[in-house]
Amino acid sequence: MKHILTLFVLLLNLQFSLAQTEYIDSLYTVEKTTHTYHKFDRKDSLQLDFYKPQGVEKQLPLLVYVHGGGFSSGVRNDKNTKKFANAMAEKGYAVASISYRLIMKRKGFDCNTKTEDKIKAFDTAAEDVSYAIKHIIKNMSTFNIDKDKIVISGTSAGAEAVLHLAYVYNNKILPKRFKLAGVIGMAGAITTLDQINMDKAIPTQLFHGTNDNLVPYHIAAHHYCSPDAKGYMILNGSRAIADRLKGLGKSYYLFSINSGTHSWSGIPMRRCITEVTDFLFNDVLNMANRQTERTIGF
Repeated sequence: MKHILTLFVLLLNLQFSLAQTEYIDSLYTVEKTTHTYHKFDRKDSLQLDFYKPQGVEKQLPLLVYVHGGGFSSGVRNDKNTKKFANAMAEKGYAVASISYRLIMKRKGFDCNTKTEDKIKAFDTAAEDVSYAIKHIIKNMSTFNIDKDKIVISGTSAGAEAVLHLAYVYNNKILPKRFKLAGVIGMAGAITTLDQINMDKAIPTQLFHGTNDNLVPYHIAAHHYCSPDAKGYMILNGSRAIADRLKGLGKSYYLFSINSGTHSWSGIPMRRCITEVTDFLFNDVLNMANRQTERTIGF
């Protein structure tokens, strides 16, 4: 009787395990380590927190996350970020949450901030994300990631940084043949659509409130500054990026929050794990080349 009961339990466990899908379901416990990924001098350096599923020996797809904060504040290990990183690592992804240079600290990032300073902030953050990716690829024995399955993601300023890196930034840090597997922008935008072309387009997921009062959902001035303001700069938001990719026949996933404001920038990390997982599994890992649009009420 004891042997029959043991066999029954084993069969139940087997059935349960067969019903679970890696990269969709939460299967693993998570290990977190902290690493210095770039040093500027003896005093200044940048760190990342690396989350990985325990007991997995194969090379892992990597999700790099960049926090928000107007390029002047924010940390890589706030409560929301840690929950998001753990949730994704439980599914089988490696996650790197990075710190980057906050060059707008004590300067602000509004209509009184010079446009050239805003663009410099985009460039600096994109450069730091590149340093992080370069460090991870260079140290494969430590990180064991699949360099062909690297996705960058970010919130607010972090979204502007990763979208800028994917589509605008002139990258001289990463190898010329390197190509990102995807990008996820949560309330982000870019200065131009011109460089989104057939060669450069990658699977792109975009979360954005339609009434975002800081980063435009479609095409408008950053912070809706007046043309005579020092910080006047036209940005192309999620709707404009999606339209560009749609016209090219390339993969995108636009998640719009009807009447949502910029306060929605960090909410997808808590409420949209299913949508992020759907995008990563289907559009990045399995290259489904879908064009998906969803709209929800605020």
